[in-house]
Amino acid sequence: MSNAHRRSLVLLGICLSFFSNAQTFKPMEKQAFNPTQLEVLQAVQHMTEAFHQKDIKGVMDSYESNALVVFDPQNPIQDDELLKERFVQSFGISPRFEYSGHEVFVNGDIGVHLAPWTMTATAPDGTSVKQTGLSIAVLRKQEDGRWLMVFDDPHGQFLLEQ
Repeated sequence: MSNAHRRSLVLLGICLSFFSNAQTFKPMEKQAFNPTQLEVLQAVQHMTEAFHQKDIKGVMDSYESNALVVFDPQNPIQDDELLKERFVQSFGISPRFEYSGHEVFVNGDIGVHLAPWTMTATAPDGTSVKQTGLSIAVLRKQEDGRWLMVFDDPHGQFLLEQ
């Protein structure tokens, strides 16, 4: 294991240790979430379903204004109009995301969702596309009780691949 890989794993462990109320995904077992964790998970699932339905309003309504989204590693986008444009562009290949598990951490009005994903799609030339990654999303509870994403990085594994 390289030093960079080891440092990344240590840093991720330190970051996650700051959050309370964690429930860890256990393969082959159903994960139990408390009601607040379930709200965070459902917010992410709502966004994913809106994305699958190519519902740009539903997708954008899942984010706070000026949320930061990482469509490409190390290239975050924070402009709402540009985010909308990038989501609409991605609808063109009809990607479908499946999660193999979920972790949800909540500390007050901040929630973190972690999930390994597999995406399948069809390129314009008919070629099948398959990718995998680790989604890291940070959500904030709004005054009206909804959880909205403020940070969304579906490429959380990027540093581990270096």
